Amino acid sequence: MEIKHIPVLREECKTHLITNKNGCYFDGTGGFGGHLSVFAENLTHNSLIVATDQDTVAFNHLINRFQTDSRIKIYNYNFTKVDFIMKVEGISGFDGIFADLGVSSNQLDDPSEGFSHRFDGPLDFRMDKKQGKTAADVLNGYDEKEIAKILLQFGEEPNFKFIARMIVQYREKSTFKTTQDLAELIRRISSYDKVNKRLMRVFQALRIYVNGELDALSVFLKKSLLCLNPGGRLAILTYHSLEDRIVKEFFRIEEKGCICPPNFPVCVCGKKPGLKIVTRKPVIPGEREINENPRSRSAKLRVAEKI
Repeated sequence: MEIKHIPVLREECKTHLITNKNGCYFDGTGGFGGHLSVFAENLTHNSLIVATDQDTVAFNHLINRFQTDSRIKIYNYNFTKVDFIMKVEGISGFDGIFADLGVSSNQLDDPSEGFSHRFDGPLDFRMDKKQGKTAADVLNGYDEKEIAKILLQFGEEPNFKFIARMIVQYREKSTFKTTQDLAELIRRISSYDKVNKRLMRVFQALRIYVNGELDALSVFLKKSLLCLNPGGRLAILTYHSLEDRIVKEFFRIEEKGCICPPNFPVCVCGKKPGLKIVTRKPVIPGEREINENPRSRSAKLRVAEKI
């Protein structure tokens, strides 16, 4: 199977992440090897790169693609296992930790993956097909208030109550089985000028919920800070405001250190700053990159360095 993957902000990710060409690095979202290959090209034969991806298709592709490169170790885990993987490899700390939180082009363009409203596929949405509930389970089994909450919290959909009500009405007569069952309902209840954004928000909300993506990101950030060597960098690529907000706030809090209330005359918590923010404003793609790869248009790269 030929898989084409264009790494977003390729040069920027490499430049901001790699500070030691002989160092040890972690790619928490190996995907189909786009960023991983860029990092490998810019590290010496003495370096080590540990990569992981919970998607089985991506994991198998990585194993095949990098089987001759002894510097690269591949694991089929969620990136929240960064501390466990570090212990397994006998690593004392990483010089850089990276994660690209976007859904890969292969997942979006392969109907069998069931991530896109453009194709008819299984209404699944799970990155790891062995874990948890599917999107179909949610739509067919959750009550109206629960579905509405998911659409608001994870999709920031303005008409969350109305859509949840329409979903419940639909399933009274039929069952949600495929992505097109859901997509056709959204198209039917949406005006022409709003349908595409609504489809994007609804599918995003279900995907984030089913995979527990925001909780996993928070866990990953906390563990990553502990797994970095002093001077090591944490670089995160986000694609929507929910993810970016979590990364931005984590960096801000860890740079500030003290968590005492503002009205306290002196610090009593004793919390020291753990990070120094490298990118005061997020790095975003330029016009040329967006034209060449439209899916990069919403990307934001934030980088911080461990003190």
